[in-house]
Amino acid sequence: MSFASLRAARQSKESKSFVDGARPIRGSTVLTNSQNETAQPDPDKEPMTPEVVADQPSGLPAWLDVRRSTARGKGLYAKETLTPGSIVLSLRPRVSVLSTPNLEFYCSYCAGPALDTSLRRCTGCRIVRYCDSSCQNSDWYIHKSECQALQRWASSAPSADVGVPSDAVRCLGRTLWTMQKKGLDSYVTKELSLLQSHRGSLPPSSHGSHTLLAHSIVRYIGATSPSELAPYGLVSAGDLVDLISRFTTNTFTLTSCSLTPIGICTSPPLALVNHSCDPNSVVVFPRPSKSTAPEPVMQLVSLRPINVDEEILIAYIDTTLPRELRRATLEESYNFVCKCTLCDGDISDPRVSMRCPKACGGTCPLPTEEENLTRCVKCRAVVSSVDSVLDAVRVGQEALSKATALQFRDPVKASQLTTNMIPILSSAGLTPSCHPLLAMTRLHKELLITSLGTSFSQDILDDTIRAAVKYNIGLSNVLTYGHPVRSVALAEAGKLLAVDEPSPPNAVNVAEAFPPHGPPRLRLAHEMLVQARSELAIGFGRANEGGQLGLELREIIVRTEKELGVWDSGVRNVVEDAKSAKATQRRLGTT
Repeated sequence: MSFASLRAARQSKESKSFVDGARPIRGSTVLTNSQNETAQPDPDKEPMTPEVVADQPSGLPAWLDVRRSTARGKGLYAKETLTPGSIVLSLRPRVSVLSTPNLEFYCSYCAGPALDTSLRRCTGCRIVRYCDSSCQNSDWYIHKSECQALQRWASSAPSADVGVPSDAVRCLGRTLWTMQKKGLDSYVTKELSLLQSHRGSLPPSSHGSHTLLAHSIVRYIGATSPSELAPYGLVSAGDLVDLISRFTTNTFTLTSCSLTPIGICTSPPLALVNHSCDPNSVVVFPRPSKSTAPEPVMQLVSLRPINVDEEILIAYIDTTLPRELRRATLEESYNFVCKCTLCDGDISDPRVSMRCPKACGGTCPLPTEEENLTRCVKCRAVVSSVDSVLDAVRVGQEALSKATALQFRDPVKASQLTTNMIPILSSAGLTPSCHPLLAMTRLHKELLITSLGTSFSQDILDDTIRAAVKYNIGLSNVLTYGHPVRSVALAEAGKLLAVDEPSPPNAVNVAEAFPPHGPPRLRLAHEMLVQARSELAIGFGRANEGGQLGLELREIIVRTEKELGVWDSGVRNVVEDAKSAKATQRRLGTT
């Protein structure tokens, strides 16, 4: 028996980035993850205390243990009280790869960016790059096999477009080589093999992608017969499907210190953490300067106080989305229906809210086709313009999808869509935190930042600042204090405000203009940067001082304080000079 039929896979699709495919909406910086939950029974039947698992993962700190519950399966629980910003778990991913567009700009071992010097390219495959010989030598243990596979793949590729296999294929390849080199009886192999598989309940929509991935991985590792898969622990087609299922439901997004997605990775210990749309923890890659572990360091950080015996929960998806979209994404990608407090509770959700028609300061639930009678939660005023609101939301969602698809292919057209759509959604009464207005504002801000790099002007800068501030207002209503997405966005707005302005704008009323200019602008920048650094210390770990981004902000804050000092001393000098001039005039007048 041969794999001739497997090599007939549609190679034109193999260059697609798995990072992009794993995220429902482009630009979401919330990390994807695994799901240990099975079908959730009646919560009333859930035992009061989940059972502690006898076989605890190696290296688990003393303040954590793994327990099993009826509703969620295995999960990670606190044995000690954890405060916000505590580093709950810190480790290097078991396997990680960069997404194809980032192979040129980041080190394939430590995931560090190219700085003053260019990265060193592997002379064999000429695809992956490293910071220096130290990173290259450390990665050679696995890259030796990967290097040959990349050369073999490139030589058999029908075109340059598929000269590099997808992120998923490369990550699975590294996983198999790790299992092979460590041994099938090693703890590492057992750890990877125990990850949750949903082979028995795969939706029909995933069959095609799983089949293509199976074809690609077999071709990538160079297997020509089933017997050649045995050294990797794959003795049947079911084993291969299990491997792919474990991978697709237990993969994290590898990010930079500012949450930019740059690749994918796996970590069996962190894959034990279950999901909540209102999480008490988050997974980040802060790149702390004090770390002694080899990068990329992957950390689980608490966002809120976590009590003894409380389960540690993270979000697998973008939690700024409304409940229906979150549930649909989780069910499709992770095979479970979310029943967290945010999804199962009957609470007012700012993600689907609009302003009171009587402008009392309250909000109304966004009307739907099924429930078009909506009232203000504060004054009980009824929303009469239901049809126009529904039309605006529908058109806004369509425009968001189009603009997202055009973001990199045609940014000018994408910017036109967001510029035209945001006023329509705002005039329909949607609050800044409501979907799709919040997502539209985020995309608009990103497009403006990109345009600043090509055609800087004071007007574009001010438009960018306004979009960044509106985005922060929306985020503050849906994400908890210290959430990394919120703190990074706040830091971004502060840095934009701190940019030197060549000349004051030609505003009719400068006092009422936003953003302000001169000293008020610097003071606002300083205020936002200080708050951002305070929140970064929570989301990226207090011991890390907010990670690399927190240290960068400290330098900007110091520089801003110096600039404010120059402004203040200049004003004092002017005042003193004016007083001196008046005193001189009085003396001259008396004489």
